[in-house]
Amino acid sequence: MKLALIGATGLVGQVMRDVLEEFNIPLTAFIPAASARSLGSKVTFRQKTYTVCSIEQALAESPDVALFSAGGNVSRQWAPAFARKGCRVIDNSSAWRMDPDVPLLVPEANAHVLNAAHRIIANPNCSTIQLVVALAPLH
Repeated sequence: MKLALIGATGLVGQVMRDVLEEFNIPLTAFIPAASARSLGSKVTFRQKTYTVCSIEQALAESPDVALFSAGGNVSRQWAPAFARKGCRVIDNSSAWRMDPDVPLLVPEANAHVLNAAHRIIANPNCSTIQLVVALAPLH
């Protein structure tokens, strides 16, 4: 799986890299991308150093999955372009949370709502996720 991380230089991007490493998600390519301000900077993933590219460059690489953690404006602008190329986008911003055509997903609670046609997937904020995981069995 070829994975792009949009917002790779931010704090959440670092945590996403750590989690991907911790769970040893099998990847054939890792594409760190960020804003123009971070272009050319370096990030480490799985003991390898990567040069941060632009979102345009990440899109040109045709990733299978793109994790977005760069804010709502970036997600609204770029997630549809990645989706049109067949990429599955998992968005960590608030951009798609209330869109009726985008599933708001907490896998432990409602993974069944996801289908192959969904290209953009929203997730709730971090405190809501924890609450939903705890309350789902009671529901």
